[in-house]
Amino acid sequence: MLNRMRTQPRHAIATGGAYTNIRDLIRLRYAVKELDSLKLPKSANPLSGLLTSKFKGRGIDFAEVRIYQPGDDVRTIDWRVTARTQTPHTKMFQEEKERPVMILVDQSISMFFGSQVAFKSVTAAEVAALVSWTNLDRGDRVGGIVFAEDRHREVRPRRSKHSVLRLLHEIHDFNNALSTGLLKDHDGNKEKGSYQQNYLAEALRNVRRVAKHGSTIFLISDFQSLNEQAIIHIRQLARHNDIVGIFIYDPLERSLPRPDLYTITNGETRARINTANKGYRRQYETSFDNYVAGLKDEFARIKSPLLELSTADPLITTLQTRFSEQAAQA
Repeated sequence: MLNRMRTQPRHAIATGGAYTNIRDLIRLRYAVKELDSLKLPKSANPLSGLLTSKFKGRGIDFAEVRIYQPGDDVRTIDWRVTARTQTPHTKMFQEEKERPVMILVDQSISMFFGSQVAFKSVTAAEVAALVSWTNLDRGDRVGGIVFAEDRHREVRPRRSKHSVLRLLHEIHDFNNALSTGLLKDHDGNKEKGSYQQNYLAEALRNVRRVAKHGSTIFLISDFQSLNEQAIIHIRQLARHNDIVGIFIYDPLERSLPRPDLYTITNGETRARINTANKGYRRQYETSFDNYVAGLKDEFARIKSPLLELSTADPLITTLQTRFSEQAAQA
């Protein structure tokens, strides 16, 4: 059921499946050109105009001080230099060209699930690759944190291809370490039912430690471990940074398959479910809708967008549509 390739622009490679392919993640850099080839208006470009900045001012950086000339804005006069030299001097500024971008990628066991095109963990990895290459192409510094239940890896933001490649390799390593619903401890022993429930909160705590004010933070997850502690970290981050949530889900999580008797497995045990019960089907769908509504409410509280992305969606065109929809609403 996972062998159907997504329909996407011809040069972009996003094949889905149960595990990532590092070559595919790297080749997604061509998707940046594919997106450009669509010649969308600037306001509808992916990642452009999506966020309303939380920071006031001109969006420019200090460059130098020079002698004041007629027509210069008096508000930019450098009074300290003027007093020292007894000659009016003014500050010169240059347009800000880059900003740090941090990409948080969830590669926990809850992401190791898929029913059609790709596992959630693979879709999250492909989204992270696409966002990384797009922001690097725009001249931003790109870094991120890849996390699972028991560990995380950090890549500091840099404006270099090497930084993106390192992030993608970390994502790939985490992804290919995923297996069944068993987590190994540091001695290699299997632990049943002992997942660290605060792993998302721990990843966010690390972001707060390394992210500079004014960063853009992409949080790619199914948010299964979103608890009160994680919410507190998100709210604190949102005070000084722009946050974009990308919610990854599988179609089977939204609605049950057609009425029938199915055998399901978690890799260890098997169970049978009957999807013919209409009441249960409605309850199942309502539960998912309420879950998504709660996520949206939390992101709305911090005035940040939450993009929904199904593992069965054509990745590049769908992600572009989601960003464009948010940009139009901004």
